[in-house]
Amino acid sequence: MLKGFKDFLFRGNVVDLAVAVVIGTAFVAIVTAFTNGIINPILAVFGGSNELGLGFQLVADKPATFVQVGPIITAALNFVIIAAVLYFVLVLPATHVKKRVSPEAAELSDTEVLIQIRDLVAAGQRSAGGKHES
Repeated sequence: MLKGFKDFLFRGNVVDLAVAVVIGTAFVAIVTAFTNGIINPILAVFGGSNELGLGFQLVADKPATFVQVGPIITAALNFVIIAAVLYFVLVLPATHVKKRVSPEAAELSDTEVLIQIRDLVAAGQRSAGGKHES
């Protein structure tokens, strides 16, 4: 029973699901607070005297035509920060644990696995008397 649970935990889909859940909940709030509190004021410095922030006006004297570049930069920075934190906090440690749990499977290439399969099939045929069914 514990072996099945261990196999379930270290299946790639479980780690991917954990990453998605974390992206959707905890880190979004933290990174959003960071970008709103630190990044946005820095971007406002480059926005000039415009009260709408960093961006450009498509039609003069029409605030509705102001294209905001700041929120796009903020969203891109949010994504990069979240991806980096998740990689270094979840994905990298999970990969190391997976290699420790089954080191031989982690180190074998596709060719090596196929060679092992070929050798097992050949050994099975020798032990069966060399008979091959088609």
